[in-house]
Amino acid sequence: MSAHKDGTAPRIVVGVDGSPSAEAALRWAVGQAELTGSTIDAVIVWQYPAALAGFGMAPMAISVGDFRETAEKTAAEAISNAVDPGSKVTVREQVVEGYPAQVLLDVAKGADLLVVGSRGHGELAEALLGSVSQHCVHHAPCPVVVIRGQAHR
Repeated sequence: MSAHKDGTAPRIVVGVDGSPSAEAALRWAVGQAELTGSTIDAVIVWQYPAALAGFGMAPMAISVGDFRETAEKTAAEAISNAVDPGSKVTVREQVVEGYPAQVLLDVAKGADLLVVGSRGHGELAEALLGSVSQHCVHHAPCPVVVIRGQAHR
């Protein structure tokens, strides 16, 4: 990847969720960005669990802000762990509500590369709903790199 004809830097989108494979994906993307002069959009997706919403009545102690705040903290921690303080790589944090695979595909429009971990949180959800990384590989508008976490080494 090199600068686009209009002079803009290549863009790498990375799915972040706090899992070991997502952290490995972000570290890999930072290394790639250093080599190619790319910017990174680190995307964390959160959902308000349908089970908590019930019939429109959520428990008072849990708010949408709590889920968003947790996602923001998770993304900030992942970025802090993956990017050395002296790095010149620009990492933009994006916190988005929605279905993870679809949000990543939407953000990846116009990107040069999408990087995801091989497994996020929730193997049961993955078994029932399908893998986010598999969905991205099959439907992404750009090349996709799938990174395995420490557990797979």
